[in-house]
Amino acid sequence: MSSFIIKKIISLTIMPLSIGLILGIIGLLYIYKNRLKKAKIFISAGLIWIFVISSASFSKLLLSPLENQYSKLSKIPKNVHYILLLGGDRQNRAWEALRLYQNIPNAKIITSGYSSSGDTPDAIKTARLLESVGVRSEDIIIQSEPKNTQQEAIEIKKRLKDKPFILVTSAYHMPRAMEIFHRANLNPIPAPTDFRSKEPTAFYLFLQGKWLHRTEQAWHEYLGLAWLKIK
Repeated sequence: MSSFIIKKIISLTIMPLSIGLILGIIGLLYIYKNRLKKAKIFISAGLIWIFVISSASFSKLLLSPLENQYSKLSKIPKNVHYILLLGGDRQNRAWEALRLYQNIPNAKIITSGYSSSGDTPDAIKTARLLESVGVRSEDIIIQSEPKNTQQEAIEIKKRLKDKPFILVTSAYHMPRAMEIFHRANLNPIPAPTDFRSKEPTAFYLFLQGKWLHRTEQAWHEYLGLAWLKIK
């Protein structure tokens, strides 16, 4: 089993929803052992935990410190010609890369994102989308092999050496991405997009899949940052 798969399995078990389910399972085991007091404690804790992590207010509480570290790139450098579009989020990140491309002479967009299910890699899908909205095919560099941000940094190091480039990714992922690229002695210019904590919502929204997903995204970033410090 590869280290990539092992890492995914370990991270899955310590994600917020998994923690809630594990608490509930422990509670069920206590029921079968006829230890009802402990069963009530674990099942109640699991349900309360899931209730909290699927709320808009908790999700934003986790996302805000990540997203507030870097601001939207308003002063676009004209002498930096490479734009790395990190990941395959074509609904959000791609449009920021397009905005930058349209404002930088002779710019090149590097698309990234592997195929997790055996179909067309996200890097290729993103490249096709960019071509469909006017980006010239010769201005797109496809980078579809790396499976995570650390592997992206290795590939960019081979391709650009110490040349500066604009890094486009979701605002919540930018702190960890910048840390990884700096550790690889690269020169990224942050261009965060897809700010999620600033989305206006009622604070009392609970038990919504969207907010649970965003809680897990933020949680994943904090785990990644902690792992970088440990390493």
